[in-house]
Amino acid sequence: MFPSSVLSITWPRFHPRRYLHLVRASGLYDLLLTVGFATPWTLAWLLPQLSALNQALGGQAFPAFEPLHALFCQLMGSLVTVWSLLRLWRPQIHLGRFDAAARALFSLWMALAWWQTQAPLLLVFLLPEMLWGLSQAWPIRSADQ
Repeated sequence: MFPSSVLSITWPRFHPRRYLHLVRASGLYDLLLTVGFATPWTLAWLLPQLSALNQALGGQAFPAFEPLHALFCQLMGSLVTVWSLLRLWRPQIHLGRFDAAARALFSLWMALAWWQTQAPLLLVFLLPEMLWGLSQAWPIRSADQ
């Protein structure tokens, strides 16, 4: 059996106001990273840059994108851009919690894609995604503490 002192360890918790700053910061991070995926014109510029970066990190060039691939990139970019703007405009605790859940899913799918492709660029995106998700899932103090 564990001594009761081990079971009663309390982790440091975010102050609610500081947590809202974190939600806003994650929105800004997402906006900067995904706005380029939102339109056909920015995506056409961004994909060769990402492919070159993947190659510089030791990976393969990206395969040619067909219109259907581009559509899914643009849908993701548009959705995350709007989601980012919402968190910048009105950061709220429940939005941070939902974002943590979304980041867990994004991280899972990125890890699976990395496992299948070994594309080093995915690791560049995966680590911050996991850290943002963990930080937004972290406990928050009650308002009276």
